[in-house]
Amino acid sequence: MTSETAGAHPANMAEAFVGTWNLKTSENFDEYMKDLGVGFATRKVALVTKPTTIIEVDGDKVTVKTQSTLKNTELSFKLGEEFDETTADDRKVKSVITIVEGKMVHVQKWDGKETSLVREVNGNCLLLVSTSNHQVHIYTSLFFVVFELFVFLTQTLQIGDTVCTRHYEKA
Repeated sequence: MTSETAGAHPANMAEAFVGTWNLKTSENFDEYMKDLGVGFATRKVALVTKPTTIIEVDGDKVTVKTQSTLKNTELSFKLGEEFDETTADDRKVKSVITIVEGKMVHVQKWDGKETSLVREVNGNCLLLVSTSNHQVHIYTSLFFVVFELFVFLTQTLQIGDTVCTRHYEKA
């Protein structure tokens, strides 16, 4: 636990992430899904789907819901405790979500692979960086976009050399 989080209840640290986010644009998502092994038909439907992500906190339980016309997912967890997750693309993974230096870090592991999704709140902006790499050496930069008084969440997904950027607007 860092000095920033010492003495703070873990779920209270997640309060900064509470909100509703709607996907507005997506770049290179098909290549990212292809590299993950997602099938052709599912990729084509996912490309036209505009999901909403909702983050809620109730006591020591954090819930992350992703809702779309393709598929809805819901994760309820306690920070720092490993849990079984079935991803939107039906991967069976072991996940753990923690708060590290003010960022919500979600790590998924399966079949010797690892994916990391990092959410960061900066003022009223929620930044989401999602990376995946078969070699498990992962690093991406965080950034956000504020355009015409709208607040955007930017999600960057990476597997190998393939990078996808998705922009979400706060509801």
